[in-house]
Amino acid sequence: MNFLRGVMGGQQSSGVQPSGAETIQKLCDRVASSTLLDDRRDAVRALKSLSKKYRLEVGTQAMDHLLNVLQTDRADSEIIGYALDTLYNILSNDAEEAAESEEENPQAQTDDLGVQFTEMFIKQQENVTILLSILEEFDFHVRWPGVKLLTCLLKQQGPQVQQIILVSPMGVSRLMDLLDDSREVIRNDGLLLLQQLTKSNAAIQKIVAFENAFERLLDIITEEGNSDGGIVVEDCLLLLQNLLKYNNSNQNFFKEGSYIQRMKPWFEVGDDNSGWSAQKVTNLHLMLQLVRVLVSPGNPPGATSSCQKFMYQCGLLQQLCIILMATGVPADILTETINTVSEVIRGSQVNQDYFASVNAPSNPPRPAIVVLLMSMVNERQPFVLRCAVLYCFQCFLYKNQKGQGEIVATLLPSTIDATSLSAGQLLCGGLFSTDSLSNWCAAVALAHALLENSTQKEQLLRVQLATSIGNPPVSLLQQCTNILAQGSKVQTRVGLLMLLCTWLTNCPIAVTHFLHNASNVPFLTAQISENLGEEEQLVQGLCALLLGICIYYNDNSLESNTKEKLKQLIEKRIGKEIFTEKLGFITKHEFYSKAAQKPQPSFSSPDHMMFDHEFTKLVKELEAVIIKAIYKSSEEDKKEEEVKKSLEQHDNIISHYKNVIREQDLQLEELKQTVSTLQAKNEQFQTTVSQQVAQIQQHKDQYNLLKVQLGKDNQHHNSHNSNAQINGFQSEEVSRLKEEIEELKKQHDLLQGELSEKNTLIENLSCNQAAGQTEQTTGVSEQVTELQKVLFIFYKYL
Repeated sequence: MNFLRGVMGGQQSSGVQPSGAETIQKLCDRVASSTLLDDRRDAVRALKSLSKKYRLEVGTQAMDHLLNVLQTDRADSEIIGYALDTLYNILSNDAEEAAESEEENPQAQTDDLGVQFTEMFIKQQENVTILLSILEEFDFHVRWPGVKLLTCLLKQQGPQVQQIILVSPMGVSRLMDLLDDSREVIRNDGLLLLQQLTKSNAAIQKIVAFENAFERLLDIITEEGNSDGGIVVEDCLLLLQNLLKYNNSNQNFFKEGSYIQRMKPWFEVGDDNSGWSAQKVTNLHLMLQLVRVLVSPGNPPGATSSCQKFMYQCGLLQQLCIILMATGVPADILTETINTVSEVIRGSQVNQDYFASVNAPSNPPRPAIVVLLMSMVNERQPFVLRCAVLYCFQCFLYKNQKGQGEIVATLLPSTIDATSLSAGQLLCGGLFSTDSLSNWCAAVALAHALLENSTQKEQLLRVQLATSIGNPPVSLLQQCTNILAQGSKVQTRVGLLMLLCTWLTNCPIAVTHFLHNASNVPFLTAQISENLGEEEQLVQGLCALLLGICIYYNDNSLESNTKEKLKQLIEKRIGKEIFTEKLGFITKHEFYSKAAQKPQPSFSSPDHMMFDHEFTKLVKELEAVIIKAIYKSSEEDKKEEEVKKSLEQHDNIISHYKNVIREQDLQLEELKQTVSTLQAKNEQFQTTVSQQVAQIQQHKDQYNLLKVQLGKDNQHHNSHNSNAQINGFQSEEVSRLKEEIEELKKQHDLLQGELSEKNTLIENLSCNQAAGQTEQTTGVSEQVTELQKVLFIFYKYL
C-alpha cells in the first residue's frame, strides 16, 4: 500500500481525507499515463485492493484501463495477474465478496451490478478472445485468475459467453487443456469452468466430448478413488451429466467408446457399509444418476435398449443388484439404486429375466422381487422407498409377458405354495390391508401384471380368496367391488377402480363376470349420479370410466346387461351429458397431468398419490371411444357389430391366405434349392461332355492324320513286307481308336440317360417355379439341346 499512501499523501498532510472515488480516479490516471511498468503495476495492485470495498467505483472507472492492460502488458505476468484479479472482484457476486459492501449495496443490487459489469465486459467480443489467449499462459498467477474470471463470466451471462467461445478459433480446445494441468487447483477450477461452459449448449457439449473429455474425466475419477474420492469426483460427475443428459449424440459416443464398462468399479462396495461419509453418499448418488441418464425412458428406444444390453454384458447390472441386496447401505442410496435398476431392466427381456433370478442373501433365500414387495406394502418404510419399489416392479413387468404370467401364477390355486411367501400373496395382502397407501400401490402393481395381456386377465378371474372362516371363498374381482361398496378412503377406491378398469379393458369375459354380480351396475350408477364434494369427483369420474368400459367391451352375452340396456340405464338414471361431464373429471384433475409426465411415480406426499402413468395413457385411449359408444344408437351398434363380424371373417380369410402363402414360400424355397443343386450338377455334366467331345475331336484328328500317312505310304512303297508292316501298324492304331470310341459311346449313353432324367425333373419343377425360375430352367434346357446337337454330329461322323 506504499503506492496508495503516496497517491493520497498530499491530501493527508493538509488534513483532508480523499474519497474512495477520488483515489480510484488518480489510480486510473496513473495506469493510463505512467510510462514506467512498475508504476502501472503498483497502480493496478492498488486498484485490486480497493475493488472489493469500492466495487462500483472501480468497475465504472477502471474497467477500460484494466482491459487495456491485458492487451498492452502481456509480457509482464504480475500486472496481468493483478488486472485479472481486479476484474474478477468487480464481476463476481460471491457472497463473501458482497459481504464487505453489504451496508452500502444490498445483495439484490450486488447481483444486478455483476450482470451489468459482465455485459460491459462482453460487449466487445475481443475481450473474451483476449482472455482465452491469456489462459494459454502457464504462469500460475495468470492462468488461475483467468480461469476464475471466465467462470464468473459464464455464470453471469452464460449463453452470450458460450456463443463467443464457440465462434472463437480453438476456444473450447484451449479450455480442455486445463484438465491436463499438473496443478490441482487449476485443474479443479477448470472442471468448474467446463461445468458452466457445457450447460444447456448441445454444440459445445459435442465439441467437449470429442476433445476426449470422457477419457480424461474417467481417469480423474479413478485417480481420485471412485466413490471414495473427494469433491473433485463430484465435479467430474456433474460435468459428465452435463455432457450426456438430453444429448443423444454424446450418449452414443459414450457407449461406442466402451466407457460404460468403466462405470462398473464405481459400484464395488465392500461388505462393511457402515459409516459412509457425506461425500461418498453424494458421489454414489451422482454415479447412479449418470447410469439413469443413459437408460432414461425419455431417450430414443433404440439407444436405451443398446445401453441396457451393454450394462448387462459388462456386469454393471449385476453389481447394482449386489448393492440392492446389501446390508447397511444408506436409505437414500438404496432408494436411488432401486430406481436405477428399474430403468436398466425396463423393457429389456434379458435384463428382466436376470432380475427375476436375483435372490436376497437370506435363509432360506428369497427372490429380490419378494423382498422389495415386502417393503412396498410395509407402512413403516419411508415413502420414497415404497415409491421406488413400485417403480421397480412396474419396470420389471413393462413389456414382459413372461414376468406377468409368473406373477399372476403365484395367485392361482394350483401354484400356491403355503410354505413360502410369494409376490401374489404380498400383493393381495397389500390390496386388502388397512393402510390406504398399501392398497393403492398393490392395486397399481397388480394392474401392471395385466397390462396388454388378455391371457392373464382371464387367468386372474380364477383367483379365489378366503375372506373368513366358515364363509365360502369369493373371487378377487368380487372382493375388489365389495371393498369399493364399503366406502373406504379415496386413495383406496381410486387404486381399486384403476385396477378394475385395467382388468376389464379389452377383456369381454372379465366384463361379463363383473356384470354378472347384480349389485355392481347399480353401485356405479349411484356413485356417478350423486352430487358429491370435490374430493369425490375423481371417484365419480373413474366409476363413469368403468361403466363405459362395461359398455364398450360388452359382448351382449348377458341378457340383463347388454350394451343397449346399459346405455338406456345411463340415459334414464344419469343423463348422457352428465355422464360425459363426470368422465371428464379424470383428465381435468391436477394429479392426472402430473402422473402423465413420466413413468416414475413422483409425489410430494402420500396424499397426492392418485394416478399411475400407464393408467393415464389408458384413459387417453378410452375416453373418446366411450363417449362415442354412449351416443351411438342401437342401429349403429348393430351395423358396427356386422362390420366387426365381417372384419373378423376378413381377418380369418387373410390369416388363412397368409398361412397358405407362408407354406408356398417354404415350398418355393425348397424348390429353388433343388433347382440350384440340379443346375450345379448339370454344369458338371456339361463340363464332362465338353471334355469328352474334345477327346473325340483329338482322336478324330489323329485318325485323319493316319489315313493321310497311310495313303502316302501306299504310293511310295510297293514291297509286300513293307505293306505288311504298314498294315500291321494301321490295324493296331485303328483297333485302339475303335476301342476308345466304343468306350466314349458307352460314357455318352450313360450321360445321355442321366441328362434325360434331369431334364424330366427340371420340367416338372418348372411348373411350380416363379417366372424367374422358369427362365433359368429354359436356359438349362437350351444348354442340354446344344449338347445333344454336338453328340448328334459326333454320331454322324462315326
